[in-house]
Order: sequence, then structure tokens, then C-alpha cells
Amino acid sequence: MARNSEKAMTTLARWRAAQAGTKERERRPFLATDCEDLHKAEKWRRQIIGEVSRKVAQIQNAGLGEFRLRDLNDEINKLLREKGHWEDRIKELGGPDYRKIGPRMLDHEGKEVPGNKGYKYFGAAKELPGVKELFEQEPLSAPRKTRAELMKDIDADYYGYRDEDDGVLVPLEQKQEKLAVEAKVAEWKSKKEAILRGESSKAEDGEEEDIYFVNEESDDEEKALPKKVEEKPQHFIAHVPVPSQKEIEEALVHRKKMELLQQYASESLQAEASEAKTLLGL
Repeated sequence: MARNSEKAMTTLARWRAAQAGTKERERRPFLATDCEDLHKAEKWRRQIIGEVSRKVAQIQNAGLGEFRLRDLNDEINKLLREKGHWEDRIKELGGPDYRKIGPRMLDHEGKEVPGNKGYKYFGAAKELPGVKELFEQEPLSAPRKTRAELMKDIDADYYGYRDEDDGVLVPLEQKQEKLAVEAKVAEWKSKKEAILRGESSKAEDGEEEDIYFVNEESDDEEKALPKKVEEKPQHFIAHVPVPSQKEIEEALVHRKKMELLQQYASESLQAEASEAKTLLGL
């Protein structure tokens, strides 16, 4: 039996010691933003994809138990989120956009619960108690509002009755109104000054209308108009024979009889009745 000193001198022991002393395994950064090297970021992304692939293969075994399946499913979702962070970091460092060009095989294997965006269930985790029922339920549709609920939001503000209560609109309107009045007054003064200087006549600018002027001729014309003659009630003559009420009732009764005969009497019976009427001269 070899001594411990002899075991330590074997080739395998010396190779392991050399590997342990020369190279230490580099750990993946906790945050993707701490990595400044594009090649290392792609390396960590590939490492995460390998871990996800192994865990997805493990979760297919339903004999692991409910608690182990739930833990594996949580770990897979955590790794997928971390993979997304590394893909964003790769894009920031000038690398390719893996969200657009990368394969989505891992995402297709997972099934997402309606209403729970982002979290997926893989393998045997989809058959766990409480999870299977979630997939069977249909997503709830948005409740439709009734007319009464819609009318609750309609008030004076909806029609714009309180637009001036904020104290902003009224000062702006007053300012614009003042500017418009000043512009009209300045225009009127310039026209008056031009008329006084003789540069323009009243005919060109238009004479001002006297609002107190009364046209007596129009009053005389109204008095001179003859009064309208009272219209007499007009009588209308019908040029088409109009049936009386009795004739209308007889026509309706005859029509009803014919409808009943067509509904309940056979064709042979109707033919016999018509022959009998012709023989009797009815």
C-alpha cells in the first residue's frame, strides 16, 4: 500500500496541484453592468444558457417531488431574467442584439400563465397541483361598463362649464379683448384723421350708420298695404271613387275567408267548391 508521500508524487497529483496553483476559476459577476469586456459578456451568456439547458432537462423528471420541481422552475426563471440582462449589456457594449437574432428554443418550452406575464412553467412543473388549474382557466375579459357607470364621469367639467374657474383663461381672454378694442379704436381714429385732412371722403370709407334714425317712408308703406283678406276653408273634390266603410268591411271579410280556405281546405275541395259556385251562378 502506497504512502501518502508517494501518492503526492504521482503524475496526476502533480498535474492537479499545478492546475490549482496556476489557474483559478473565474466567477460570473453578480451584476451585468460590472462587466466591461464584450467577449466575457458573451461567455457569461453562453454559460447561463448551458445552466438553463441542464435545469430544463432535470425538471422533466416528475419523480423529483413538488418542492424540488418548484425550486428548479424558480431557478430557470431567474436564469432567464439574468440572460436578458446580459443580452442588454452585450448590446450596450456594441455586440449583437440577441433578443432579435438569438434562438428562442428555451422560451418556447415554457408555458406562461394568463395574466402573469414573464413567469413560465417548464416540464413537470406544468402538472403541479394548483398550476394545472391556472392553465385551464381562460383569461378574464375586461368588465364592460354600464351606461350608469359611464354617466358618473360626465359632469360640468366634461361640457367645459368650469374652464374659467382655474383663473387662467379669463385673464388671457381679457388681454386679447383689450388688444382687439385698441386695434379697432386706432383704425377708427386713423380714418377720422384722414377724412379731416381731406385725404379720403366719407363715401370711400363708408358713412357711419345712425342707430337712432327712423325711416318714416317705411312706416307709410306699411300703413298703405291692404289688410289680408280672411281665407275661406277650401273644399277638395275626389276624382277617384272612394269605397264606403261597409264596402271596406265586406272586402276584408272576403279576404279573410279566402285566407282560411287556402290554409285549411285542400286543392280538390277548393276545386269542387268553385264548380258548385259556377253551377249555382254565384
